[in-house]
Amino acid sequence: MKKNVLGILLAGTMGAALITGCGSGSSGTAQSSATQQAQESSADSGQAGDSGQAADSGQAKETEAAASKTTDLPGLTGHTLMIYCGAGMTKPFQEIADSFKAATGCEMNVTYANAGQIQSQITTSEEGDMFIAGSAEELKPVESYVSESKALVKHIPVLAVQSGNPKNITSLSSLAGEGIALIIGDVDSTPIGKIAKKALTDAGIFDKVQIEASTTTAPQMATAIAAGEADAAIIWKENCDAQGVEIVDNSGLEDYIKTIPAASLSCSADHDARQAFLDYLNSEDAQEIWMKYGYEIAE
Repeated sequence: MKKNVLGILLAGTMGAALITGCGSGSSGTAQSSATQQAQESSADSGQAGDSGQAADSGQAKETEAAASKTTDLPGLTGHTLMIYCGAGMTKPFQEIADSFKAATGCEMNVTYANAGQIQSQITTSEEGDMFIAGSAEELKPVESYVSESKALVKHIPVLAVQSGNPKNITSLSSLAGEGIALIIGDVDSTPIGKIAKKALTDAGIFDKVQIEASTTTAPQMATAIAAGEADAAIIWKENCDAQGVEIVDNSGLEDYIKTIPAASLSCSADHDARQAFLDYLNSEDAQEIWMKYGYEIAE
């Protein structure tokens, strides 16, 4: 098979995304909805009798509870959090940050990049409130800036192939087969790249596989597989949501699961907002968002 060189490049520019939202509008809508449903439940219960009243009353209470899930969060209008997050987690973390801002009014200034870029930014600027890293190992280069760390969710590496698995790739060992083009993350600057190198090395095939290209963001690898620019990629599970991509079960990567930590930085400028966000990361709301994107909650 003629070698197909994949040109996947990532500019080193780190972008900060200022996330919009309105806490008062969101809360007001939820409370209005809860009131309306409670009234409807009350009307229905009058027709259904004592048994219906009890059921509808319970439904109204559940609705009111759902409407007030975020009311315990403090008002943080005028506060701003500066957070670094691994680029592969952009979708779930963006949604979590959006939700937190909607509930509190706190501005969320989030920078998404690979671990090496974030580490350099922290040590150079000595600014920031939190670092959501791809694995605990990614905190070591900046450990002098980390005041505390909490495990959030599991980061699960998988072997991804084109839908239908046309090359019949069944495990890591299949990657050493003739004509199999593989994409992996940058082995020096990304957690998924480091995992790929270790897994392939442990399997004794790192020097035997045809690495078509390496890239710095996992979502780009899924897009490349779907486009047929390579046959397989070692990628995070949550990034395999692109159409035209499927996961190889029991590939041999099950022993390389990592844990995503939320690290508080000692250079934090807003301790109250940071603590409120840490509390929110422990909430059911935040955990449901992580799980929606295929993550597993760390125990």
